[in-house]
Amino acid sequence: MAKQVKVGVLSDTHFHSISEGVDFVQHLLEHHFSDVDAILHAGDLVHPDVPLLFGELPFYCVRGNMDSIDLIAPEQRVVEFAGYRIGLIHGWGDAEGLEERLLSHCQSVELDCLVYGHSHLPVCHTVNSILVMNPGSATDRRRAPWHSVGMLTIGEGIGGEIINIDVE
Repeated sequence: MAKQVKVGVLSDTHFHSISEGVDFVQHLLEHHFSDVDAILHAGDLVHPDVPLLFGELPFYCVRGNMDSIDLIAPEQRVVEFAGYRIGLIHGWGDAEGLEERLLSHCQSVELDCLVYGHSHLPVCHTVNSILVMNPGSATDRRRAPWHSVGMLTIGEGIGGEIINIDVE
């Protein structure tokens, strides 16, 4: 059996200064992401140095609507883990219909999973054999019931879960 790959998933952290994120990211790495192999961030990091907070972990992000040009990141990308293709995009426009717009936007790309952000609302389900995940926001829940992150587990398949980080 192949080793499972665990990927921590974030979006919409909105750190305006790097000092805002230091303790928060350290807590994530010690508790919820203690055994991850990589991090995906679906945009709205806001401060371009946020990837540095994750140290040596492979970190893949996309630019969100709140990110400045100083963030050297594409607007969308595909990353691969253990042969599974994961699309990463922030999203745009109204939260209503966002998932459908993004699935339509990405339909020409062969994906096993689509990770997006923007709405701050956590989602993890399958649509037409594609695992679709929005981790919500770990720092700015807005209309969501709690602050959250996501976890992808990849091995003989790909699975995901939303983690409520307001409870320990």
